[in-house]
Amino acid sequence: MQSELDERKMKILQAIIRNYLETGEPVGSRTISKYTDLNLSSATIRNEMADLEELGYIIQPHTSAGRIPSDKGYRLYVDSMLEEKDREVADLKELLVEKEDKMEHLLQQVAKVLAVNTNYAAMISSPLYHGNKLKFIQLSRVDEHQVLAVIVVEGNVIKNTMLHVDEAPDQETMLKLNILLNTHLNGKSMDEINLGTIANLKQQAGIHSSMVGEIIDAVAEAIQADEDLEIYTSGTNNILKYPELADKELAGQLITTFEEKQALNQIVQETLADENSTGIQVYIGDETPVQTMRDCSVVTATYELGDGMKGTVGIIGPKRMDYDRVVGILKNLMSQLDTLYKKKVEVSGTQNGVKQKWKSKITVIWKKRWTRF
Repeated sequence: MQSELDERKMKILQAIIRNYLETGEPVGSRTISKYTDLNLSSATIRNEMADLEELGYIIQPHTSAGRIPSDKGYRLYVDSMLEEKDREVADLKELLVEKEDKMEHLLQQVAKVLAVNTNYAAMISSPLYHGNKLKFIQLSRVDEHQVLAVIVVEGNVIKNTMLHVDEAPDQETMLKLNILLNTHLNGKSMDEINLGTIANLKQQAGIHSSMVGEIIDAVAEAIQADEDLEIYTSGTNNILKYPELADKELAGQLITTFEEKQALNQIVQETLADENSTGIQVYIGDETPVQTMRDCSVVTATYELGDGMKGTVGIIGPKRMDYDRVVGILKNLMSQLDTLYKKKVEVSGTQNGVKQKWKSKITVIWKKRWTRF
């Protein structure tokens, strides 16, 4: 978008509009001199405001009064804001589509974008795999004393387990064990793999019953691997700008909460525990599950990346936060992540009718032995 305004005039116009939106009062040069980071004198700002008025971006409603935005000024402000949002979405798209192996970097960027755009603190958790079920098991003989078990669960989480045995089964027996395990376990959660099922598998495995027991233990670990939760935060200092949160003791508690992050895990778990957790949740004051945030409001949402992968994103600010704007930003983010993820899956394509996703996580051995899942 081309603009006839230089950077300085644009910053002054933006400052006038933001101040007017906050106060509803005409804005003077002295206010702007305190509002911007340009370090300009009131006289210089008055000259720039005169130019902006001549160009039709601001008007003076009364003699000796400050200025307010004109329709033309509002239009430039909104168009600039939308252009910036388009760039942010493009950046997120690049991170998600072209750098899918760098999920940590993506989540850090999402937290940063949310903090900058809301002027509050932001948090986002790494995706967890809920309602996990086993998708596939592949056993491969490595040598006479080692068997590789590759376990794939929902979300295409892959766990490789090396089993040490006195004597590895021959290829024919390995094939029979693969068929036995996949026939009885595929599509089941750990709740559905009961003691009766395990006993039956061990009985049919005969002399290899101990190896089957180790494989089931590895399946349980892969399905219940939620201990890898990471929480990324940004904008902690933003909430300290608000007087009601700037009390020394309260501020210290909030900073500690964001630095140590254990308490934030409560927000993540409570959000994901809700059966309707794909919606927006708003915690006000004492409703917040974190005691140190009793003077704050927390707005959370759940993002989904398919195959049971869910995570939590949240905005933390004062009770007088702009709820309408925050909810709008979170809903837009959920929509963008959903759209971009679906596009990524489409781009990844299919092979023999089976989707190939998260290829970077598959080991060389897995690629050679069984590439379709």
